[in-house]
Amino acid sequence: MLKALTLATALGALAAPAMADTLRVGMSGGYFPFTFTRDDTLQGFEVDFLNEVGARLGMDVSFVTMSFSGLIGALDAGRIDTVANQITITPEREAKFLFTQPYVYDGAQVVVRSGNEDEITGPESLKGRSVAVSLGSNFEQLLRALPYADEIDIRTYESNIEQDTALGRVDAFVMDRVSSAQVIAESPLPLALAGQPFSEIRNALPFRQDAEALRDRVDEAITAMKADGTLSAISEKWLDADVTQPLDD
Repeated sequence: MLKALTLATALGALAAPAMADTLRVGMSGGYFPFTFTRDDTLQGFEVDFLNEVGARLGMDVSFVTMSFSGLIGALDAGRIDTVANQITITPEREAKFLFTQPYVYDGAQVVVRSGNEDEITGPESLKGRSVAVSLGSNFEQLLRALPYADEIDIRTYESNIEQDTALGRVDAFVMDRVSSAQVIAESPLPLALAGQPFSEIRNALPFRQDAEALRDRVDEAITAMKADGTLSAISEKWLDADVTQPLDD
């Protein structure tokens, strides 16, 4: 009986999928200050965050960079294990992927050319104007979901939304409030915040439906990082603010 049980256990172990030693993380490498390249080094909030997750799980982390619009497809195809690029939880994505708990709470922010912030004061004042958003981003979805979306000229970009706004090629762009403030602080171009954030968003790591065990391990690491203050410290380092708690906390 003992031999039979041992054999059954061994066969079960062979049938179960092995847990990989490397966590493959997709990111654009072009979303300052969350993921960007400087001096040929990939760095930012997401890089420090995932490296810490990997260290706590005893896993190597392999960062795979590609255009933002290709990240979800790469995850779906199994070329990467998750995406760390401020991926917002949406009903459509929840129906397809398993998410960790949120690790960033943010809001959508309108940014304009300096001097136009008195004229464009928030989402309602975007009617009849051209607005840039990153192709495939949650902000594109937010704009298209507005009841007056058909009155907005929504233009999708892979890059240069800040430059085109500052140079007057579009009237505004929309991205998350944290990145907006950082972009304005770093950019030599004349940009300004327009109004207050108009929608809370929750960002988390998505995993395929067949990777529940890996998702659960990563989620446990995030819980521990929140509890001991590590996640908040990473946020303060890169963003000069703690964005790891809900906005109403």
